[in-house]
Amino acid sequence: MNQTLLIVDDDPALTQVLARAFSRRGYEVLQAQDSDTALQHCKTHSIDRCVLDLKLAQESGLALIPKLKQHQPLMNIVMLTGYSSINTAVEAIKLGATNYLCKPADADEILQAFDRQEGDVEAEIQSTPPSVNRLEWEHIQRVLAENDGNISATARALGMHRRTLQRKLQKRPVKQ
Repeated sequence: MNQTLLIVDDDPALTQVLARAFSRRGYEVLQAQDSDTALQHCKTHSIDRCVLDLKLAQESGLALIPKLKQHQPLMNIVMLTGYSSINTAVEAIKLGATNYLCKPADADEILQAFDRQEGDVEAEIQSTPPSVNRLEWEHIQRVLAENDGNISATARALGMHRRTLQRKLQKRPVKQ
């Protein structure tokens, strides 16, 4: 019997590309562009694996992990994001994700992330500290997580205008 994979991402083009790639690899693929549709799939199907985007329009993929796990406790989840930060990676794993990948990632990389259950003792340790811009990005992500993704509350906590925060969040994260 084929395994069932759920793709939860608000980018229809990426969702279609991944759905085709996983279908070719023998998966039955379900698609959702929001949390309500994803949860509905969990109620009506037995799902083995889930590719979950961190940022779903105005929703946080992090908040969806426990809800998915409540319906499908054995489901393996790989968090996929273009807005990576150490804080969101740690939180995703704490909440029950199997792994965390930065976009762009292809189907093969995602499958490797599902299969990789062990840590890598050979992981590279960076010798240079992160840039000030990267530290700012990490801090914003941490405060955003503390405020459950609420941008207005995060802006107040950071002492910045909400629109300024939204502009910063629209930018790609700064490299190390």
